Amino acid sequence: MTQSMMTQDPRPPGHSGMRHGRGLFDTYTISERAYDEAFTATGQRRPHWDAVVPFLEALGSQGLARSWEQARRMIHDNGVTFNVYGDPQGMDRLWELDAIPWVIPEAEWQHLKAALEQRARLLNAILADVYGSQALLEHGVLPPELVFAHPGFLRPCHGLPVPNNCYLHVYAVDLGRGPDGRWWVLADRAQSPAGAGYALENRLILSSVLSDLFRDCQVQRFAPFFIALRQTLMALAPRHRDNPRIVLLTPGAYDESYFEHAYLARYLGYTLVEGADLTVRDQTVFLKTLAGLQPVDVILRRLDDAFCDPLELDQESIRGTAGLLQAVRAGNVVVANALGSGWLENPALMPLLPALCRHMLGEELALPSVQTWWCGNDADRDYVLDHMEDLILAPCMPVNPHEVVFGARLSPAEREQLRQKIRARPYAYTAQARITLSWLPAWDGEDVQPQRTVLRAYVVATGDGYTVMPGGLARVTSANEQPFVSMQGDDRSKDTWVLSTSPTEMISLLPSSDQPLALRRSGYDFPSRAADNLFWMGRYAERAEGLVRFLRAVMLRLAGEAKPGGIEALPALLKALAATWEGLGIATPAPDMAVNGSNDMYEDMVLAAMCDIHSPNSVRASLQSLRRGLALVRDYMTLEAWHIVSQLEENFKRFSTSGQLHVGETLALLHQTIMTLSAFNGLGSENMIRGPEWRFLDMGRRIERATHSTHLLRSALVEIEGPELAVLEALLEIGDSSITYRTRYLTRLQCGAVLDLLIADDTNPRAILYQLNALADHVENLPRDQSKPELSPAQRLAIAMRTNVRLAEMEPLAQIARNGKRLQLDKFLFQLSQDLPALSDTITHHYLSHAESTRHLSRQAGNTKATPR
Repeated sequence: MTQSMMTQDPRPPGHSGMRHGRGLFDTYTISERAYDEAFTATGQRRPHWDAVVPFLEALGSQGLARSWEQARRMIHDNGVTFNVYGDPQGMDRLWELDAIPWVIPEAEWQHLKAALEQRARLLNAILADVYGSQALLEHGVLPPELVFAHPGFLRPCHGLPVPNNCYLHVYAVDLGRGPDGRWWVLADRAQSPAGAGYALENRLILSSVLSDLFRDCQVQRFAPFFIALRQTLMALAPRHRDNPRIVLLTPGAYDESYFEHAYLARYLGYTLVEGADLTVRDQTVFLKTLAGLQPVDVILRRLDDAFCDPLELDQESIRGTAGLLQAVRAGNVVVANALGSGWLENPALMPLLPALCRHMLGEELALPSVQTWWCGNDADRDYVLDHMEDLILAPCMPVNPHEVVFGARLSPAEREQLRQKIRARPYAYTAQARITLSWLPAWDGEDVQPQRTVLRAYVVATGDGYTVMPGGLARVTSANEQPFVSMQGDDRSKDTWVLSTSPTEMISLLPSSDQPLALRRSGYDFPSRAADNLFWMGRYAERAEGLVRFLRAVMLRLAGEAKPGGIEALPALLKALAATWEGLGIATPAPDMAVNGSNDMYEDMVLAAMCDIHSPNSVRASLQSLRRGLALVRDYMTLEAWHIVSQLEENFKRFSTSGQLHVGETLALLHQTIMTLSAFNGLGSENMIRGPEWRFLDMGRRIERATHSTHLLRSALVEIEGPELAVLEALLEIGDSSITYRTRYLTRLQCGAVLDLLIADDTNPRAILYQLNALADHVENLPRDQSKPELSPAQRLAIAMRTNVRLAEMEPLAQIARNGKRLQLDKFLFQLSQDLPALSDTITHHYLSHAESTRHLSRQAGNTKATPR
């Protein structure tokens, strides 16, 4: 803690004075051109930072670094990501959070809050008029070009019924502070405003790592905002008012803000759905569940307007639900925000808002927009053409960071080209004044440095108006005069603390303890898509574990840790590897390579099987697919499951960077992976309710385990290559059954006994029959029409497979024919290899096919790019 900060030294930060040691703010400088949020122009600390700056100085560089690292670990462990297209770090980039909050005093926030509520009321009134009576157009208050020539105005949405005439249920606004300290609106976000979930996550993380400071500052809570949102959505329901079905509509896992969608769905208690999870029947929206179609009352959408209904809006959209507008017209479902609200994001409306506010509300606009010129106005167009180098120019819609240009950065030829475009379509262009954004202290890893900042504030409709989230999502950037909030840049986010002069009340979204609850049990009322993803998660987890166990057996032989002669089993094992895990590109070596060849060939094969991300069945690819599947069902799995899978993928990513295989390190990684995957499976076995989520996850595991055991035994034992005893020993080891075999038979290895243990022993969790018993139990408990007494196709197939294995005699299967092959074993295992995928297809056809055709997650198309918001 430095003396200057404790005594309100009037010297500006950066003045070394008589300080002893190095303070956090020693190199902090104050610009004469910009407003500083923490310090006055003379370097005095602003009163609302009186608690924050001394606290940070007391922490010092090392203390703040520890807090920042703790925050980073929480972000990593919680899987807080923001998808960035084309990012060399990978699409799932970790969310960036600065270690220092933005502090705003209560009195200032009250004025800003009132202005934001007024702006929300005004924009809602404008939207209601444009999609209703259109009196503003009739009286010439609103130019028709801004409506009918604008792609954001959706003609099919005109006249749609909107409860209580409320179009904007959630509204966001990007704010910047100018050099004079005044707040300016940089952009309105009215379509499906993003970031509220990230703001909540920022708050949870920073209030944890800076808990003492958070408590002392008496920071206003976010919970009342989300409570108001939930109450508003419940009140919108056209039916089932006591218990409406509300869903959160997401574009999918490849959307930039998908983490936020899943996070908010879980926080608010809603079902997360994609467009394909919904269907419209008889002008009613239904959710596709395992138990059948369930009616939906309210849709909180995070999908852009035009994509919501391919039948009436964008016909090329694959993310919406056909017929959604029909259901809205019939009053059977309510969409929030109302479809067509994206039109409000047109920056050309900004210069008209003061007059519109007086016309519609009879009030002066309290919160001004950054100075904006619409080129559809002759005077504005002339000004823009003459002063282009001083302005920021953009099309009216859509506006994203790639379309916004600084006139000063254009060459004379580029400016002239842009002038020609403006003259040809003047109504389609706007220009804004360049604003010098305020500075805010930010942590750069060693010191606190000023960075430019933008605040996204959030407003939610209530029964009698609007209310504002106390704070919001702040972004800091080192870029000069940034006119927009770009969540895909290299900027960082900040938690925004609105202080309170009185102690803040602890508020939670959970019901009060004295409120009676209706008892419920898990059922099959959840989306078929989620069941599909859980099913494939089980398959990918088991696929990775089976391959890791196999590779460990190979590496033990390469390391000389197997029994004498064990290395001679390598050709048979590599042949089984190539046959069981297709797509690895493994070539079967000649039998004499085990004796005469180099181990380098085997090591290259193992390295490829472990780390080749382009091989769909490699360990790393399977783990990546497992994590992607987990991301799709985050609202059904625990946080511990995410930690486990993320750590597994990170381990293999680090291992693959070495480019070479060291036997000791490889064995250590394989051992660790088996234990970690066992922990993941243990979460499913011990922590998941025995409902549909667990059943589909476990069915995927059982089908995959039985499948690769079948292929492995068929590849290794039907046609004998090399010493069979060594192969049998390896198979027992891979099947985690060596101890059981030795307990029963000592050291006498015989094929019939091995087959009995790995195929027909229903007490062995690794045996094929054990998997079939579990599958038969699962399909018996899947939902079906109880009025029909006959068995379902899945039940019939599961019972038949189990019966065939139970009736099989292992000794005849182990017999070798004259041609040197086990023909009966080949026939038996071939039939199993056909029946297992048939069972998978039967389950998919009956329960999952209406979730879209089931697919390997690693092969899903990623073409769901949306406009950055």
